[in-house]
Amino acid sequence: MTKSDKTGFEIPDQMREMADQSVDQARKAFDDYMTATRKAVGSVETTASTVKAGADDLSRTALEYTEEHISAAFDLAQKMVRASTPQEMVQLQSDYLRKQMEALGEQVRDLGDKASKTAKDVSSQK
Repeated sequence: MTKSDKTGFEIPDQMREMADQSVDQARKAFDDYMTATRKAVGSVETTASTVKAGADDLSRTALEYTEEHISAAFDLAQKMVRASTPQEMVQLQSDYLRKQMEALGEQVRDLGDKASKTAKDVSSQK
């Protein structure tokens, strides 16, 4: 062979096919990995959105309940100032406490239901 006969480095056809197959397999593995990763990220985003929506709802509801309790306390204070006898004050206080305990029981149930619904929504996404 002379210098002019050399065409450079040659790779046997079998090695080229193996290398080509290896690249194809690596590409497929990477594509499968990326598909699974996108699905996992989407699932996490969906779960996070569901949890955030549930937390936002709980926060709004708790704020509403706080406003109701504060308003009821101001109403009681106003009634107490206007009461004419100690017995009337005791009765006002008793009525206030009874109503507040009833409201608190309902509110705790409502908040518990909302938290359970959020947990159920999250678990149904998996």
